[in-house]
Amino acid sequence: MPLPLRSPGGGRLSPRAADAVVAGVVLLVVAVWTLVSARYASEPAVRTVLGWVLILIGCGALYFRRLHPVAVSVVTLLACVVYYPLSAQDGPLMIAFALALYTTAAEGRFAAAVALAAVTLLAVGLGEIRQRPGHRQIDDTSLVMLAGWLISLVAVGRAQRTRIAYLHEVEQRALAAEREQEARARQSATEERLRIAREVHDVLGHSISLINVQSGAALHRLGKGPAPEAGLATATEALEAVKATSKDALRELRATLGVLRSADEPTPTAPSASGLALLGDLAARARSAGLDVRTDVTGTPVPLPPPVDLAAYRIVQESLTNVTRHAGARTVRITLDWGTDAVRLRIADDGEGAPEGRPLGSGIRGMAERARAFGGELTARNGDDGGFLVAARLPLSRPGTTETGTSEPGTADPGTAAPGTAHSPFKPTTPAPTASDSDASERDPR
Repeated sequence: MPLPLRSPGGGRLSPRAADAVVAGVVLLVVAVWTLVSARYASEPAVRTVLGWVLILIGCGALYFRRLHPVAVSVVTLLACVVYYPLSAQDGPLMIAFALALYTTAAEGRFAAAVALAAVTLLAVGLGEIRQRPGHRQIDDTSLVMLAGWLISLVAVGRAQRTRIAYLHEVEQRALAAEREQEARARQSATEERLRIAREVHDVLGHSISLINVQSGAALHRLGKGPAPEAGLATATEALEAVKATSKDALRELRATLGVLRSADEPTPTAPSASGLALLGDLAARARSAGLDVRTDVTGTPVPLPPPVDLAAYRIVQESLTNVTRHAGARTVRITLDWGTDAVRLRIADDGEGAPEGRPLGSGIRGMAERARAFGGELTARNGDDGGFLVAARLPLSRPGTTETGTSEPGTADPGTAAPGTAHSPFKPTTPAPTASDSDASERDPR
Protein backbone atom coordinates (compact mmCIF):
# COMPACT_ATOMS: atom_id res chain seq x y z
CA MET A 1 0.00 0.00 0.00
CA PRO A 2 1.22 3.56 -0.62
CA LEU A 3 2.55 5.66 2.16
CA PRO A 4 -0.01 7.91 3.89
CA LEU A 5 0.70 11.16 2.06
CA ARG A 6 -0.29 14.42 3.70
CA SER A 7 -1.50 17.67 2.23
CA PRO A 8 0.37 20.96 2.83
CA GLY A 9 -2.19 21.87 5.49
CA GLY A 10 -1.24 18.82 7.53
CA GLY A 11 -4.29 16.68 6.68
CA ARG A 12 -4.02 13.29 5.04
CA LEU A 13 -4.73 13.17 1.32
CA SER A 14 -7.64 11.17 0.00
CA PRO A 15 -6.81 7.83 -1.70
CA ARG A 16 -7.55 9.20 -5.16
CA ALA A 17 -5.42 12.30 -4.58
CA ALA A 18 -2.59 10.15 -3.20
CA ASP A 19 -2.73 7.92 -6.31
CA ALA A 20 -2.57 10.98 -8.54
CA VAL A 21 0.46 12.31 -6.65
CA VAL A 22 2.27 8.95 -6.86
CA ALA A 23 1.55 8.65 -10.60
CA GLY A 24 2.82 12.22 -11.13
CA VAL A 25 6.03 11.59 -9.15
CA VAL A 26 6.78 8.38 -11.08
CA LEU A 27 6.10 10.16 -14.38
CA LEU A 28 8.44 13.01 -13.36
CA VAL A 29 11.26 10.61 -12.44
CA VAL A 30 10.92 8.58 -15.64
CA ALA A 31 10.67 11.73 -17.78
CA VAL A 32 13.76 13.38 -16.27
CA TRP A 33 15.74 10.18 -16.56
CA THR A 34 14.65 9.74 -20.18
CA LEU A 35 15.55 13.34 -21.08
CA VAL A 36 18.98 12.89 -19.57
CA SER A 37 19.48 9.62 -21.47
CA ALA A 38 18.38 11.25 -24.72
CA ARG A 39 21.56 13.37 -24.66
CA TYR A 40 23.67 10.26 -25.03
CA ALA A 41 21.48 8.12 -27.33
CA SER A 42 19.81 9.12 -30.58
CA GLU A 43 16.91 7.43 -32.33
CA PRO A 44 14.32 8.20 -34.99
CA ALA A 45 11.66 10.70 -34.04
CA VAL A 46 8.90 8.13 -34.52
CA ARG A 47 10.45 5.86 -31.93
CA THR A 48 10.91 8.77 -29.57
CA VAL A 49 7.24 9.72 -29.86
CA LEU A 50 6.13 6.10 -29.35
CA GLY A 51 8.43 5.83 -26.34
CA TRP A 52 6.89 8.90 -24.72
CA VAL A 53 3.39 7.58 -25.44
CA LEU A 54 4.28 4.32 -23.70
CA ILE A 55 5.75 6.26 -20.75
CA LEU A 56 2.53 8.27 -20.42
CA ILE A 57 0.42 5.11 -20.63
CA GLY A 58 2.51 3.21 -18.09
CA CYS A 59 2.77 6.03 -15.58
CA GLY A 60 -0.80 7.27 -16.09
CA ALA A 61 -2.17 3.78 -15.41
CA LEU A 62 -0.83 4.06 -11.84
CA TYR A 63 -3.71 6.42 -11.05
CA PHE A 64 -6.05 3.38 -11.18
CA ARG A 65 -3.70 0.94 -9.42
CA ARG A 66 -5.89 0.45 -6.34
CA LEU A 67 -9.15 0.28 -8.25
CA HIS A 68 -7.90 -2.28 -10.77
CA PRO A 69 -4.53 -3.56 -9.49
CA VAL A 70 -4.22 -6.59 -11.80
CA ALA A 71 -5.24 -4.69 -14.92
CA VAL A 72 -2.82 -1.86 -14.14
CA SER A 73 0.00 -4.37 -13.60
CA VAL A 74 -0.74 -5.97 -16.97
CA VAL A 75 -0.84 -2.57 -18.72
CA THR A 76 2.45 -1.42 -17.20
CA LEU A 77 4.08 -4.78 -18.01
CA LEU A 78 2.95 -4.62 -21.64
CA ALA A 79 4.17 -1.01 -21.84
CA CYS A 80 7.60 -2.15 -20.64
CA VAL A 81 7.62 -5.11 -23.05
CA VAL A 82 7.07 -2.75 -25.99
CA TYR A 83 9.11 0.18 -24.68
CA TYR A 84 12.50 -1.42 -23.97
CA PRO A 85 13.01 -3.19 -27.33
CA LEU A 86 11.70 -0.10 -29.15
CA SER A 87 13.45 2.80 -27.42
CA ALA A 88 17.18 3.34 -27.36
CA GLN A 89 16.94 5.68 -24.37
CA ASP A 90 15.99 2.95 -21.87
CA GLY A 91 14.18 5.17 -19.36
CA PRO A 92 13.26 3.66 -15.94
CA LEU A 93 9.71 2.77 -16.97
CA MET A 94 10.19 -0.45 -15.02
CA ILE A 95 9.49 1.59 -11.88
CA ALA A 96 5.82 1.84 -12.89
CA PHE A 97 5.54 -1.94 -13.27
CA ALA A 98 7.33 -2.51 -9.93
CA LEU A 99 4.90 -0.22 -8.12
CA ALA A 100 1.91 -1.82 -9.84
CA LEU A 101 3.17 -5.33 -8.93
CA TYR A 102 3.64 -4.28 -5.29
CA THR A 103 0.14 -2.78 -5.19
CA THR A 104 -1.35 -6.00 -6.60
CA ALA A 105 0.14 -8.02 -3.74
CA ALA A 106 -0.74 -5.36 -1.16
CA GLU A 107 -4.38 -5.29 -2.31
CA GLY A 108 -4.74 -9.01 -1.63
CA ARG A 109 -4.31 -10.32 -5.18
CA PHE A 110 -1.34 -12.45 -4.18
CA ALA A 111 -1.80 -15.22 -6.79
CA ALA A 112 -2.03 -12.67 -9.60
CA ALA A 113 1.10 -10.89 -8.31
CA VAL A 114 3.06 -14.16 -8.24
CA ALA A 115 1.86 -15.04 -11.73
CA LEU A 116 2.85 -11.64 -13.14
CA ALA A 117 6.27 -11.83 -11.50
CA ALA A 118 6.83 -15.33 -12.87
CA VAL A 119 5.71 -14.30 -16.37
CA THR A 120 8.03 -11.29 -16.28
CA LEU A 121 11.02 -13.37 -15.20
CA LEU A 122 10.36 -16.08 -17.78
CA ALA A 123 9.83 -13.56 -20.57
CA VAL A 124 13.07 -11.73 -19.80
CA GLY A 125 14.99 -14.98 -19.40
CA LEU A 126 13.69 -16.52 -22.64
CA GLY A 127 14.33 -13.27 -24.49
CA GLU A 128 17.93 -13.18 -23.36
CA ILE A 129 18.54 -16.85 -24.07
CA ARG A 130 17.39 -16.40 -27.66
CA GLN A 131 19.88 -13.60 -28.25
CA ARG A 132 23.00 -14.35 -30.23
CA PRO A 133 26.25 -14.64 -28.27
CA GLY A 134 27.61 -11.23 -27.46
CA HIS A 135 24.26 -9.47 -27.99
CA ARG A 136 22.62 -10.13 -24.56
CA GLN A 137 21.44 -7.08 -22.64
CA ILE A 138 21.19 -8.86 -19.27
CA ASP A 139 23.68 -11.40 -18.00
CA ASP A 140 22.97 -14.32 -15.64
CA THR A 141 23.84 -12.32 -12.54
CA SER A 142 21.40 -9.60 -13.52
CA LEU A 143 18.69 -12.23 -14.11
CA VAL A 144 19.20 -13.57 -10.59
CA MET A 145 19.04 -10.04 -9.22
CA LEU A 146 15.84 -9.42 -11.22
CA ALA A 147 14.31 -12.57 -9.76
CA GLY A 148 15.17 -11.44 -6.23
CA TRP A 149 13.82 -7.99 -6.97
CA LEU A 150 10.46 -9.36 -8.18
CA ILE A 151 10.19 -11.76 -5.25
CA SER A 152 10.94 -8.92 -2.83
CA LEU A 153 8.22 -6.74 -4.34
CA VAL A 154 5.62 -9.48 -3.98
CA ALA A 155 6.79 -10.40 -0.46
CA VAL A 156 6.77 -6.79 0.77
CA GLY A 157 3.30 -6.26 -0.72
CA ARG A 158 2.06 -9.42 0.97
CA ALA A 159 3.55 -8.31 4.31
CA GLN A 160 1.90 -4.92 3.98
CA ARG A 161 -1.43 -6.59 3.28
CA THR A 162 -1.05 -8.75 6.37
CA ARG A 163 -0.13 -5.74 8.48
CA ILE A 164 -3.12 -3.74 7.27
CA ALA A 165 -5.44 -6.68 7.93
CA TYR A 166 -4.02 -7.07 11.42
CA LEU A 167 -4.41 -3.37 12.20
CA HIS A 168 -7.97 -3.46 10.85
CA GLU A 169 -8.80 -6.45 13.02
CA VAL A 170 -7.31 -4.74 16.09
CA GLU A 171 -9.34 -1.63 15.33
CA GLN A 172 -12.53 -3.64 14.90
CA ARG A 173 -11.91 -5.48 18.16
CA ALA A 174 -11.34 -2.18 19.94
CA LEU A 175 -14.55 -0.77 18.49
CA ALA A 176 -16.46 -3.94 19.40
CA ALA A 177 -15.09 -3.82 22.95
CA GLU A 178 -16.06 -0.16 23.21
CA ARG A 179 -19.56 -0.86 21.92
CA GLU A 180 -19.93 -3.78 24.32
CA GLN A 181 -18.74 -1.62 27.21
CA GLU A 182 -21.22 1.10 26.27
CA ALA A 183 -24.00 -1.48 25.96
CA ARG A 184 -23.16 -2.89 29.39
CA ALA A 185 -23.08 0.60 30.86
CA ARG A 186 -26.49 1.38 29.36
CA GLN A 187 -27.86 -1.94 30.60
CA SER A 188 -26.48 -1.32 34.09
CA ALA A 189 -27.95 2.18 34.11
CA THR A 190 -31.32 0.84 32.96
CA GLU A 191 -31.31 -1.88 35.61
CA GLU A 192 -30.37 0.65 38.27
CA ARG A 193 -33.17 2.99 37.21
CA LEU A 194 -35.64 0.11 37.32
CA ARG A 195 -34.38 -0.91 40.76
CA ILE A 196 -34.73 2.62 42.09
CA ALA A 197 -38.18 2.97 40.52
CA ARG A 198 -39.28 -0.31 42.11
CA GLU A 199 -37.94 0.72 45.52
CA VAL A 200 -39.61 4.14 45.33
CA HIS A 201 -42.88 2.52 44.25
CA ASP A 202 -42.80 0.10 47.18
CA VAL A 203 -41.82 2.68 49.79
CA LEU A 204 -44.15 5.47 48.74
CA GLY A 205 -47.03 3.22 47.72
CA HIS A 206 -47.09 1.45 51.06
CA SER A 207 -46.52 4.48 53.26
CA ILE A 208 -48.88 6.85 51.47
CA SER A 209 -51.60 4.18 51.41
CA LEU A 210 -51.29 3.71 55.18
CA ILE A 211 -51.31 7.45 55.77
CA ASN A 212 -54.43 7.78 53.64
CA VAL A 213 -56.23 5.00 55.50
CA GLN A 214 -55.14 6.27 58.93
CA SER A 215 -56.20 9.84 58.12
CA GLY A 216 -59.48 8.68 56.62
CA ALA A 217 -60.31 6.57 59.65
CA ALA A 218 -59.57 9.47 62.01
CA LEU A 219 -61.70 11.86 59.98
CA HIS A 220 -64.52 9.31 59.96
CA ARG A 221 -64.46 9.03 63.75
CA LEU A 222 -64.20 12.78 64.21
CA GLY A 223 -67.12 13.29 61.83
CA LYS A 224 -69.43 11.54 64.29
CA GLY A 225 -68.96 14.43 66.73
CA PRO A 226 -67.37 12.69 69.73
CA ALA A 227 -66.65 14.42 73.03
CA PRO A 228 -63.75 16.88 72.90
CA GLU A 229 -61.52 14.58 74.97
CA ALA A 230 -62.30 11.56 72.77
CA GLY A 231 -61.86 13.62 69.60
CA LEU A 232 -58.48 14.92 70.78
CA ALA A 233 -57.35 11.37 71.62
CA THR A 234 -58.46 10.17 68.19
CA ALA A 235 -56.66 13.00 66.41
CA THR A 236 -53.50 12.45 68.50
CA GLU A 237 -53.48 8.73 67.76
CA ALA A 238 -53.94 9.34 64.02
CA LEU A 239 -51.23 12.00 63.89
CA GLU A 240 -48.76 9.77 65.76
CA ALA A 241 -49.42 6.94 63.31
CA VAL A 242 -49.04 9.29 60.34
CA LYS A 243 -45.82 10.69 61.81
CA ALA A 244 -44.30 7.26 62.36
CA THR A 245 -45.28 6.06 58.90
CA SER A 246 -43.98 9.19 57.16
CA LYS A 247 -40.66 9.04 59.05
CA ASP A 248 -40.12 5.45 58.00
CA ALA A 249 -40.98 6.35 54.42
CA LEU A 250 -38.56 9.29 54.38
CA ARG A 251 -35.77 7.17 55.87
CA GLU A 252 -36.14 4.44 53.28
CA LEU A 253 -36.58 6.96 50.46
CA ARG A 254 -33.36 8.79 51.37
CA ALA A 255 -31.45 5.51 51.46
CA THR A 256 -32.94 4.34 48.16
CA LEU A 257 -32.08 7.56 46.38
CA GLY A 258 -28.64 7.74 47.97
CA VAL A 259 -27.06 6.24 44.84
CA LEU A 260 -27.97 9.45 43.02
CA ARG A 261 -25.76 11.56 45.27
CA SER A 262 -22.74 13.31 43.78
CA ALA A 263 -19.37 11.58 43.92
CA ASP A 264 -17.98 13.78 46.73
CA GLU A 265 -20.88 13.03 49.08
CA PRO A 266 -20.63 10.11 51.51
CA THR A 267 -22.39 7.00 50.30
CA PRO A 268 -25.32 5.94 52.50
CA THR A 269 -25.28 2.52 54.07
CA ALA A 270 -28.49 1.62 52.17
CA PRO A 271 -31.83 0.79 53.77
CA SER A 272 -30.31 -1.58 56.32
CA ALA A 273 -33.41 -1.14 58.47
CA SER A 274 -35.53 -2.94 55.88
CA GLY A 275 -35.71 -6.70 56.18
CA LEU A 276 -37.58 -9.55 57.76
CA ALA A 277 -36.39 -8.31 61.15
CA LEU A 278 -38.83 -5.40 60.79
CA LEU A 279 -41.88 -7.33 59.64
CA GLY A 280 -43.27 -6.93 63.13
CA ASP A 281 -43.19 -3.16 62.75
CA LEU A 282 -44.68 -3.48 59.28
CA ALA A 283 -47.54 -5.56 60.63
CA ALA A 284 -48.06 -3.08 63.46
CA ARG A 285 -48.39 -0.18 61.06
CA ALA A 286 -50.93 -2.17 59.04
CA ARG A 287 -52.89 -2.80 62.25
CA SER A 288 -52.95 0.95 62.87
CA ALA A 289 -54.77 1.26 59.55
CA GLY A 290 -57.54 -1.03 60.78
CA LEU A 291 -56.34 -4.41 59.51
CA ASP A 292 -56.22 -7.47 61.73
CA VAL A 293 -52.75 -8.78 60.81
CA ARG A 294 -51.91 -12.27 62.03
CA THR A 295 -48.48 -13.83 61.66
CA ASP A 296 -47.23 -17.41 61.71
CA VAL A 297 -43.62 -18.59 61.63
CA THR A 298 -42.53 -22.16 61.03
CA GLY A 299 -39.06 -23.65 60.79
CA THR A 300 -35.78 -22.26 62.07
CA PRO A 301 -34.97 -18.70 60.96
CA VAL A 302 -31.49 -18.17 59.51
CA PRO A 303 -29.69 -14.99 58.41
CA LEU A 304 -30.38 -14.13 54.78
CA PRO A 305 -28.16 -12.30 52.30
CA PRO A 306 -29.16 -8.61 52.56
CA PRO A 307 -30.59 -8.43 48.99
CA VAL A 308 -32.79 -11.49 49.57
CA ASP A 309 -33.82 -10.19 52.99
CA LEU A 310 -34.87 -6.86 51.49
CA ALA A 311 -36.74 -8.59 48.64
CA ALA A 312 -38.75 -10.67 51.13
CA TYR A 313 -39.58 -7.54 53.13
CA ARG A 314 -40.68 -5.64 50.01
CA ILE A 315 -42.92 -8.50 48.89
CA VAL A 316 -44.77 -8.48 52.20
CA GLN A 317 -44.87 -4.67 52.20
CA GLU A 318 -46.34 -4.48 48.69
CA SER A 319 -48.86 -7.22 49.53
CA LEU A 320 -50.07 -5.28 52.57
CA THR A 321 -50.25 -2.12 50.47
CA ASN A 322 -52.49 -3.87 47.94
CA VAL A 323 -54.69 -5.22 50.72
CA THR A 324 -55.02 -1.75 52.24
CA ARG A 325 -55.85 -0.05 48.95
CA HIS A 326 -57.89 -2.58 47.01
CA ALA A 327 -59.01 -5.66 48.95
CA GLY A 328 -61.55 -4.25 51.39
CA ALA A 329 -60.31 -6.92 53.81
CA ARG A 330 -60.41 -7.06 57.58
CA THR A 331 -57.96 -9.84 58.24
CA VAL A 332 -54.55 -10.61 56.73
CA ARG A 333 -52.53 -13.71 57.56
CA ILE A 334 -48.78 -13.65 56.95
CA THR A 335 -47.05 -17.03 57.00
CA LEU A 336 -43.26 -17.29 57.02
CA ASP A 337 -41.95 -20.83 56.45
CA TRP A 338 -38.21 -21.40 56.85
CA GLY A 339 -37.17 -24.47 54.88
CA THR A 340 -33.78 -26.08 54.40
CA ASP A 341 -33.18 -24.50 51.00
CA ALA A 342 -35.68 -21.62 50.75
CA VAL A 343 -37.89 -19.30 52.72
CA ARG A 344 -41.56 -19.27 51.70
CA LEU A 345 -43.91 -16.34 52.17
CA ARG A 346 -47.70 -16.50 52.10
CA ILE A 347 -49.90 -13.43 52.44
CA ALA A 348 -53.64 -14.15 52.37
CA ASP A 349 -56.58 -11.83 53.09
CA ASP A 350 -60.33 -12.24 53.43
CA GLY A 351 -61.22 -9.43 51.08
CA GLU A 352 -63.06 -9.31 47.79
CA GLY A 353 -60.25 -10.68 45.60
CA ALA A 354 -59.30 -9.46 42.15
CA PRO A 355 -61.81 -9.27 39.28
CA GLU A 356 -61.49 -12.24 36.93
CA GLY A 357 -59.63 -11.54 33.72
CA ARG A 358 -58.12 -8.30 34.96
CA PRO A 359 -54.38 -7.99 34.20
CA LEU A 360 -51.96 -7.86 37.10
CA GLY A 361 -50.83 -4.44 38.26
CA SER A 362 -47.31 -3.06 38.33
CA GLY A 363 -46.96 -3.85 42.04
CA ILE A 364 -47.48 -7.58 41.55
CA ARG A 365 -45.21 -7.59 38.50
CA GLY A 366 -42.54 -5.87 40.60
CA MET A 367 -42.84 -8.51 43.33
CA ALA A 368 -42.49 -11.27 40.75
CA GLU A 369 -39.40 -9.61 39.29
CA ARG A 370 -37.84 -9.41 42.74
CA ALA A 371 -38.41 -13.11 43.33
CA ARG A 372 -37.07 -14.13 39.91
CA ALA A 373 -33.97 -11.95 40.39
CA PHE A 374 -32.83 -14.30 43.17
CA GLY A 375 -33.85 -17.56 41.52
CA GLY A 376 -37.22 -17.75 43.24
CA GLU A 377 -40.82 -17.53 42.11
CA LEU A 378 -44.04 -15.75 43.04
CA THR A 379 -47.70 -16.40 42.33
CA ALA A 380 -50.62 -14.05 42.93
CA ARG A 381 -54.25 -15.20 42.57
CA ASN A 382 -57.63 -15.25 44.21
CA GLY A 383 -57.78 -17.59 47.19
CA ASP A 384 -59.79 -20.81 47.18
CA ASP A 385 -61.94 -19.55 50.06
CA GLY A 386 -62.16 -15.99 48.85
CA GLY A 387 -59.82 -13.07 49.22
CA PHE A 388 -56.45 -12.79 47.53
CA LEU A 389 -53.31 -14.89 47.96
CA VAL A 390 -49.66 -14.03 47.31
CA ALA A 391 -47.16 -16.90 47.63
CA ALA A 392 -43.42 -16.52 47.12
CA ARG A 393 -40.37 -18.75 47.42
CA LEU A 394 -36.90 -17.27 47.83
CA PRO A 395 -33.75 -19.45 47.95
CA LEU A 396 -31.72 -19.08 51.11
CA SER A 397 -28.57 -18.50 49.05
CA ARG A 398 -28.55 -16.49 45.83
CA PRO A 399 -26.36 -17.46 42.83
CA GLY A 400 -22.71 -16.64 43.47
CA THR A 401 -22.74 -17.35 47.24
CA THR A 402 -20.47 -19.80 48.99
CA GLU A 403 -22.76 -20.68 51.85
CA THR A 404 -26.19 -19.88 53.17
CA GLY A 405 -26.52 -16.24 54.08
CA THR A 406 -22.98 -15.27 53.05
CA SER A 407 -22.41 -13.55 49.74
CA GLU A 408 -19.16 -13.53 47.90
CA PRO A 409 -17.50 -10.12 47.59
CA GLY A 410 -19.17 -7.95 45.06
CA THR A 411 -22.51 -9.80 45.03
CA ALA A 412 -24.51 -7.46 47.22
CA ASP A 413 -26.94 -5.28 45.33
CA PRO A 414 -26.72 -1.52 45.67
CA GLY A 415 -29.30 -0.11 47.94
CA THR A 416 -29.14 -3.01 50.44
CA ALA A 417 -27.49 -3.57 53.77
CA ALA A 418 -23.78 -4.21 53.85
CA PRO A 419 -22.80 -7.87 53.40
CA GLY A 420 -22.48 -9.73 56.61
CA THR A 421 -25.04 -7.65 58.51
CA ALA A 422 -26.94 -9.94 60.84
CA HIS A 423 -30.73 -9.83 60.77
CA SER A 424 -32.65 -11.19 63.69
CA PRO A 425 -35.51 -13.63 63.05
CA PHE A 426 -39.00 -12.36 62.43
CA LYS A 427 -40.79 -11.45 65.63
CA PRO A 428 -44.55 -11.22 65.11
CA THR A 429 -45.20 -9.92 68.60
CA THR A 430 -43.41 -6.57 68.12
CA PRO A 431 -45.73 -3.84 69.48
CA ALA A 432 -46.87 -0.91 67.40
CA PRO A 433 -44.30 1.93 67.52
CA THR A 434 -45.12 5.02 69.52
CA ALA A 435 -44.00 8.52 68.69
CA SER A 436 -41.15 8.37 71.22
CA ASP A 437 -40.01 4.98 69.99
CA SER A 438 -39.97 6.24 66.44
CA ASP A 439 -37.86 9.25 67.42
CA ALA A 440 -35.40 7.09 69.32
CA SER A 441 -35.01 4.38 66.70
CA GLU A 442 -34.79 6.68 63.64
CA ARG A 443 -31.34 6.69 62.03
CA ASP A 444 -30.16 8.99 59.27
CA PRO A 445 -29.19 6.68 56.38
CA ARG A 446 -26.44 9.01 55.37
